[in-house]
Amino acid sequence: MIRSNLADLLKLLELETIDLNRYRGVSLPESRHRVYGGQVLAQALVAAQQTVSGRSAHSLHAYFIRPGDSEIPILYEVHRIRDGRSFTTRRIKAVQRGEAIFSMDTSFQVAEVGFEHQSKIPDVPAPEELPTEEQSLEHAAATDPERFEHWDYRATPFEVRYVENLWDDEPHPPRHHVWFRTRAALPDDPALHQAVALYYSDDTIMDNAMIPHGGRLRWDQFMSASLDHAMWFHHPFCVDQWHLFAQDSPSSYGARGLTRGEIFAADGKLVASVAQEALMRPVESHG
Repeated sequence: MIRSNLADLLKLLELETIDLNRYRGVSLPESRHRVYGGQVLAQALVAAQQTVSGRSAHSLHAYFIRPGDSEIPILYEVHRIRDGRSFTTRRIKAVQRGEAIFSMDTSFQVAEVGFEHQSKIPDVPAPEELPTEEQSLEHAAATDPERFEHWDYRATPFEVRYVENLWDDEPHPPRHHVWFRTRAALPDDPALHQAVALYYSDDTIMDNAMIPHGGRLRWDQFMSASLDHAMWFHHPFCVDQWHLFAQDSPSSYGARGLTRGEIFAADGKLVASVAQEALMRPVESHG
């Protein structure tokens, strides 16, 4: 995730309308000039939301095609695939320098009543019982100061609490749990809360495929990139309240890691599910 504050994130989600079904988004400066995947996901959803009325996004499926350049704007083209009685389908393409860097299909649905069941929230400590992200970082830096000297979690849109300590290089089971919420209240706009949660969902999920192999922050040892991303929204939620992101990785093979996640409200309600496949190639094997 690019280091920024909540105001910066909300500014990123204010797309410029340049024509019918065409929107322009900007990026925050980044030392490698690469666009954070969660940003493109969230901006694409916002673009699609501009073309839909009276319906909420319930699922999206996206592919990262080329790395984005944070130095130039991103053009989002929304294709109105279908407007049905209950469902609306939109296809979004993100373009830079005339080439597609990203594509996403999103489905919206009118509110309906039906059967209900859900997974049970994992039995983990409450966020108030866990160290802050800053405290976790300070503890890790005390044992390896050179590795963490450039990390600063104070300038982020989210307050985060990690259930497991995964800051070392030791292999760990391919799962972890993270409590998160925005650092300040958001406007009462369900579509905005979906976009902000989607932005966050790309931040830690890839880690689950790396930690079984003794790596989480040693990015110099891996060539990594998100390949695709899917998210399903089950219930309305307020991302400025605590939510638990329970994540795991069932498989890594062929230089790809598959990861999954469930997002629970603090009261135990399952509000969203996530899946992602990522490139995970050791540097020494990259030719």
